[in-house]
Amino acid sequence: MIRSLWLRNLFSNGVFRKSLIIIAVAVIWQIYAVILDNSLMFPTFLASAKGFVDVICSGELIIKTGASLKMLLIAYAIGIVLALTLTVLAISSRIGSDILEVATSMLNPLAPIALLPLAMLWFGIGQSSIIFVLVHAVVWAMTLNIYNGFTGVSATLRMVGKNYELSRLGFVFYILIPAAFGSILTGLKVSWAFGWRTLIAAELVFGVSSEGGGLGWFISEKKNQLDIDLVFAGLLMVIIIGVFVENIFFKTIEKRTVIKWGAKF
Repeated sequence: MIRSLWLRNLFSNGVFRKSLIIIAVAVIWQIYAVILDNSLMFPTFLASAKGFVDVICSGELIIKTGASLKMLLIAYAIGIVLALTLTVLAISSRIGSDILEVATSMLNPLAPIALLPLAMLWFGIGQSSIIFVLVHAVVWAMTLNIYNGFTGVSATLRMVGKNYELSRLGFVFYILIPAAFGSILTGLKVSWAFGWRTLIAAELVFGVSSEGGGLGWFISEKKNQLDIDLVFAGLLMVIIIGVFVENIFFKTIEKRTVIKWGAKF
C-alpha cells in the first residue's frame, strides 16, 4: 500500500516522467549504435557524451555556443522592440492595421534563410547579416501574437484605462500588456524557437559570416573533419539549450505571471 502510494506520487512528478523518457532515448540510442557498429554513421551515446564533455572542458563548445546566443539575443531584443512598435501602430490607427496586415502577409511566409545571401550583400560578411535574418525570423510571429492578444482584451478593461485617463503608451503598458501577456508569452516562445532554428541553419550553411562561427558552424566543421561524435555533441547542445529555454526559462515566467494571475490553469 505504502509502496503503491509512493510510486503513484513519483510518477505524478513531471520531472521524473520526462527524465525516464530521456533515459529511455539514451538507452535505445546506445543499443542501436552498438548493433549498427558504424561510428562514422552513428556513434554510440557514450561516445557522443564523452565528446560532449571533452569539448565542454576544452571550452571550444562554450565559446561557440556563446557566440550563437549573443547574436540571437541581440536579434531577439530588436524583434521585441519592432513587434511592439508595429502592434502599437496597428491598434492606434486603421492605416497602421493595414500596414501590419500587408507586411505580415507578404513577409511572414518568406523563409528567413532565403534572405541570407541578400543580407550578406547588403551588410557584408559579418554578424550584421545573420542578425538581420534572425530579426526577420522572430519579429512576425511575435507581432501577430501580440496583436491578437491586444485585440482580445475585454471591453471592460479598456474602459478601465479610459476612466483612469491614461496616455496611449500608459494604456499599452498598464492595461494591454498585462491583460494580453498570455498571448505575448506565446509569441515570445514561438519566436525564440524560430530564431534558434534559423540561427543554427544559417551557421551550418554560411557559418563563416558570423566571424569565427557559432554552434552551427561547430557542427559543420566537425562533420567535415569526420568527428561525428562531436557533431552529435553539438546537436546535443542545441537540444539542451532548447529544453532549458522552453521548460525552465519560459515556464518560470509563465508560473510567475499568467498562472499566478489566474489567466491560465
